[in-house]
Amino acid sequence: MAAVNVTLQPRPESDASVDHAIQAIVAGASTAETCNTDLASGPWDFDIRPGYGPGSSMGDVIPTGSPRQGELPREYREAGEEELSARIRAAKAALGDRVVVLGHFYQREEVVVHADYVGDSFQLANAALEHPDAEAIVFCGVHFMAETADLLSRPEQSVILPNLAAGCSMADMADIDQVEDCWEQLAEVYGDMGAVDENGLVPVVPVTYMNSSAAIKGFVGRHGGIVCTSSNARTVLEWAFERGRRVLFFPDQHLGRNTAKAMGVPIEQMPMWNPRKPLGGASASELDAARVILWHGFCSVHRRFSVEQIEQARAEHPGVRVIVHPECPMEVVDAADESGSTDYIRRAIEGATTPTTFAIGTEVNLVQRLAAANPEHEIFCLDPVVCPCSTMYRIHPGYLAWVLEGLVAGEVRNRIVVPQDVAEPARLALERMLAAKPPAAPAAAWENAS
Repeated sequence: MAAVNVTLQPRPESDASVDHAIQAIVAGASTAETCNTDLASGPWDFDIRPGYGPGSSMGDVIPTGSPRQGELPREYREAGEEELSARIRAAKAALGDRVVVLGHFYQREEVVVHADYVGDSFQLANAALEHPDAEAIVFCGVHFMAETADLLSRPEQSVILPNLAAGCSMADMADIDQVEDCWEQLAEVYGDMGAVDENGLVPVVPVTYMNSSAAIKGFVGRHGGIVCTSSNARTVLEWAFERGRRVLFFPDQHLGRNTAKAMGVPIEQMPMWNPRKPLGGASASELDAARVILWHGFCSVHRRFSVEQIEQARAEHPGVRVIVHPECPMEVVDAADESGSTDYIRRAIEGATTPTTFAIGTEVNLVQRLAAANPEHEIFCLDPVVCPCSTMYRIHPGYLAWVLEGLVAGEVRNRIVVPQDVAEPARLALERMLAAKPPAAPAAAWENAS
């Protein structure tokens, strides 16, 4: 997947930094609202505490034993924005082609400006493949993304996550023990899970969203399943329906429901599986009639968006074009003009040929960056409260400087390694996804030419 060379030029009067916006709110220099004033603090203030940190996922329960980040040295905690930026640039210059820095769409602006590539999780994993000679891949994202990069990179390459506490609450909502238990319970309902019927279909094909752990991807690979992204979910579900009577979709219920509904699957044939209840809280008859079994997981960023916000946007901005991410609840997707992946949203805005007002339902860092880069349009986040992804926000320039300067000194910090017994079936599930081509492949990651 080749990278697209796109230079982003912010309009002079616009600041793409969500951190600057939050600092202004906390200082009283802005009348805007943030969901948690602790967002103005450095993430190292929260690294020693269990939890996802302030932001959209702060109310989610973090699993016991989730990775923690050790203490960041004081020199990085106390350094200002300009000093950290200079140190990052100097370290990257010293390392040259030995390192590639990847930045997710939802990363804070102060990190993205140093990324060699910016995109969604799968685009970035593919961008890493363009640098097989790089010794290190620094993934400015969350844990499952770094795992995916490790799965797809060469064995001798080191994949680094700047802050080990940058997890994903959605990915954590489906752990391997819960999924294994679900599969056993479904076998009690459906019988032999590997047996094919008169149409050559197995009872269930597991499908996991890219936003899941390597262990879950490995489970899917072992059981004849496949991985999907928000860009190719429909293509993947079509692949799965060609092989199974039903799909077990996890961890995000909303992407599964919205995609299957658009394909014509009735809502009543999409029971929810709550891992804390026997048979997921469904009856045997509901499971027998099911076409898609939805895991009880969600993204806390996209769950913040509501129909009321859309109605307010339409009232205040006649003619507004509302685009939301398919991780949003079904009623929000139904009320919007369009829904699509982060890259779909980016391409929709850049493809608009006349000045347009856009109300966007996705993570605020991407929305502000798009607003700054496309001054001919009016672009705003549907949620008026500034509330970034809790875990993406754990990646701070201080951590990026720390891991890069470690590489300069010959030390690999925060390396992410997927065990081989998990990696092999997980790669198989990813390879199946790569082979299931959608009608039009999503555009590749932006290459940051600044």
